[in-house]
Amino acid sequence: MPDYDPHPAPARPTDAVIDARDLMKQFQGVSAVAGMSLRLGTGEMVGLIGPNGAGKTTLFNLIAGSLKPTSGEIWIGGREVSQESPERRIGRGVGRTFQIPRPFPEMTVLENVLTGAQGQQGEGLLANFLRPGRVRAEQKLAIDKARALLEFVTLSPLEHQPARILSGGQRKLLELARILMADPRAILLDEPAAGVNPALLETIMERVVELNQEGRAILLIEHNMDMVSRLCTRVVAMALGQPLAEGTPAQVASNPAVIEAYLGGAA
Repeated sequence: MPDYDPHPAPARPTDAVIDARDLMKQFQGVSAVAGMSLRLGTGEMVGLIGPNGAGKTTLFNLIAGSLKPTSGEIWIGGREVSQESPERRIGRGVGRTFQIPRPFPEMTVLENVLTGAQGQQGEGLLANFLRPGRVRAEQKLAIDKARALLEFVTLSPLEHQPARILSGGQRKLLELARILMADPRAILLDEPAAGVNPALLETIMERVVELNQEGRAILLIEHNMDMVSRLCTRVVAMALGQPLAEGTPAQVASNPAVIEAYLGGAA
């Protein structure tokens, strides 16, 4: 596959890493997302909240490319990508995690991280025969990078262990290391606090803050409102697939429509 886009989408000036506009996704006539727009700027940390069934994960899947929108547009780095594959969007700088990580259980922790490497020449049969030295050098660089990322997420002592032994929180850290192999400019985090013990949650939060301070944009789905208020400067609330409110964590948390939809009317 060529390393260039033979049919590039037209560029559009934008300061947003991700710019989703008027997205709609219907399943058999039912709208899971209905008219959602969301912009994520360079270095922003934005929380996406809403009750169960609000459409948050569907919106994530649209942005990451595992679903195609019924209508609307998704721009990444100034290019329209609504019909592109998840793999191409990773190449454009968008990585995402899942609420329930599913590592390759029998592969080692290190091997799992290495699966996130992009564009490795060793994946092609001819390169192994024609450029074995270059392939070996590239593999060494990838291994060194994977080990550095395991150290970043505090999993270095487990690099040779099978991923099946990891706790839920450790699996989320492993998944974060894996997507960092692709050097994403934007990271979509799907409920990183779910099922994680308090000590590991603090580790996850610290690493997310460090990544954000490096200039990476973060979009965070999370029910843990304490985590959202500690990390995010802007929060977007949605319900029934539609936008509900947007503002600072305090503004959104005190919004009557959010209280009614997200908290069931409890003040």
